[in-house]
Amino acid sequence: MSYSMYLCLAMATVRGPASNPQKPEDVKLDDVLEPVLAQLRKLFQDFATEPVSVQSAFELERQVQTLLRELGRVGVEWTFNHVEPSHGDDLPQHVEVEFEVGAYTRIKRKTPQVVATLFGKIQLWRYGYRPTQKTGDATIFPLAQQLGIVAGATAALAERAAYYQAEAGATQRRTLQRLNQDHGVNWGVKKLREVTEQVAASLNEVRHEVQVEKLLQLLETAWSSKGKHRPVLSVGRDGITIVESIRKGTICEVASTGTIAVLDRRGQRVGTVYVAYMPESKQGRMSEELTRLLNAVLERWEHPLPRLCYVTDAGDNETGYYETVLRRMKHPRTSERLEWVRVLDYYHASQRLWTMAEALFGSSSSAKGWVKRMKKLLVKPNGIRRVLNSAAVLRSRCGLTSKARKEFDTAYNYLRERTRLMRYAAYKRVGIPRGSGVTEAACKTIYTQRLKLSGMRWKKAGGQVILNLRVVLLSGVWDEAYRLAMKNIKDVYVPAYDTPAQKEPNIAA
Repeated sequence: MSYSMYLCLAMATVRGPASNPQKPEDVKLDDVLEPVLAQLRKLFQDFATEPVSVQSAFELERQVQTLLRELGRVGVEWTFNHVEPSHGDDLPQHVEVEFEVGAYTRIKRKTPQVVATLFGKIQLWRYGYRPTQKTGDATIFPLAQQLGIVAGATAALAERAAYYQAEAGATQRRTLQRLNQDHGVNWGVKKLREVTEQVAASLNEVRHEVQVEKLLQLLETAWSSKGKHRPVLSVGRDGITIVESIRKGTICEVASTGTIAVLDRRGQRVGTVYVAYMPESKQGRMSEELTRLLNAVLERWEHPLPRLCYVTDAGDNETGYYETVLRRMKHPRTSERLEWVRVLDYYHASQRLWTMAEALFGSSSSAKGWVKRMKKLLVKPNGIRRVLNSAAVLRSRCGLTSKARKEFDTAYNYLRERTRLMRYAAYKRVGIPRGSGVTEAACKTIYTQRLKLSGMRWKKAGGQVILNLRVVLLSGVWDEAYRLAMKNIKDVYVPAYDTPAQKEPNIAA
């Protein structure tokens, strides 16, 4: 028998007829578990008495996996349907909702709701409460809120759906396939987006708190490490172009990425937290969130300050943040001016060497040789001065065209005006990174691996939903953030839910 045929037969045997005359609370636990257990027993017994082959072993494991999922489904369904009392009189007639105005009155009968769980869809029977004053507000279902059901999905399944959406290479189609294959849930795009948006909003509310805690843990690790350097708190930010969907087509705009990395006493990166925002004018939210994170970490850090550095290219937003915020930043507790080391990314400096070399030598091997020597010289003491001297001498000797001269001068002045930011030898001596590789890599991992797949176009709201998920995932705080988000869910307090049932569970002897 093929796997698909077996699955249909097994599910029909386990679930029984579609119309069950019994009320959910009258069903015994053994009555829902035993059919699945019987199928499992038969599977194992049949396998042990029949010839063994690779195919039969393969089919056995897949069938067992399916039945175990069904066992979880019927068990969860039975459990959820036995949380509320069987009779409405055992529940309060009215409840007050913390985040609403006025009281709600209980409906006389339970009504069903199809709920998606990690094990498939179940039918949840629960009491509803309507607004007492008939204000037109929606009916609430305290049990569903107590269970953390989001848009018809349990908290556990909603977490998985959002996690799948946050992973690199994910697409809506792939996520829907995984939900169907792994959890027996057949959703559409609208439902997936609804669940994902709600989870992303909840995680975004707690992201700052868990990222601050993560950075403090990383600093503790760096502080207790062995080495000759002081621990380093390294900040970086960069932009990346993405395709944005608008009413009349698409446009390319620059989104922003921010990183805060911790380096130990050996100059090795311990960990990083990430921030990302869709395109916005002057990247105000990025600046605000980076500053907020830094202030919160420094305020709670009890040991001597780590070395503070800011490693970026010389873009307008990157430079503006340093000039207007970091240079003026004061310690949140002592109000003393903080000392930041501003580092121009080594890679971007090297690009100007190539520009000058091509202006001087064209695309010949001489250009490659000169750049190779200058890159080595750049990381030595007083290296940038020696590089500029070499370039100036060559410029005076070579007859450059007006176009080549203009390109050379632009690159030369770029380096000359930023010599104080390229003390790479000194940075190495004290364990400060000379490149913004962490931030450059963040642009690829946050955006390219998820938002820039083939044919993808984004609206700002939809793109930000995915970014809010990815920065939590890549910062290594997903589990902590989701647990905290669940604690923050506003629910309806119903005294009957806090009172354990007096009678024994309805389990057959």
